[in-house]
Amino acid sequence: MIRKIERNEIPDCVQVICRSFMTVADEFEFTIENAPGFTAFATTEERLVYQLEQEQRMMFAYYSDGRIVGYYSLLKQNEEECELNNLCVLEEYRHKKIGEKLLEHAIATARRMGCSQMNIGIVEENVRLRKWYETYGAEHIGTEKYDFFPFTCGYMKKML
Repeated sequence: MIRKIERNEIPDCVQVICRSFMTVADEFEFTIENAPGFTAFATTEERLVYQLEQEQRMMFAYYSDGRIVGYYSLLKQNEEECELNNLCVLEEYRHKKIGEKLLEHAIATARRMGCSQMNIGIVEENVRLRKWYETYGAEHIGTEKYDFFPFTCGYMKKML
């Protein structure tokens, strides 16, 4: 089941995001020292509260047996575009189509928000994730290398 989160669920969302993204950190050898801004290390309750209340991000969670096991947020960037952030599923719940359900939900939500394009940022070196998004019609549109990350940021868009 997917539903909008309540403010009091933010601590659970932080845990799910950090644990989910930690598998990426482990796979690509990101640490708090070499990538302190990476999602696994930089997501905090304060940050999510700010995103929810100040940025007015739409935040949704996937629930299994009454607990949050997946998450994503959407930020409306302008009248036509939104950004998908932190789509994730706890490792022990992966390969059960939860990520697919979250992505489909995000696409439907973005359309209801009036968006015609969804922007997605990824770790470029994560070829498996890039191919997964491409399977759902996302197009790779570029990369950017920042000094503060030990990886290349990849950018994708999904026309809605």
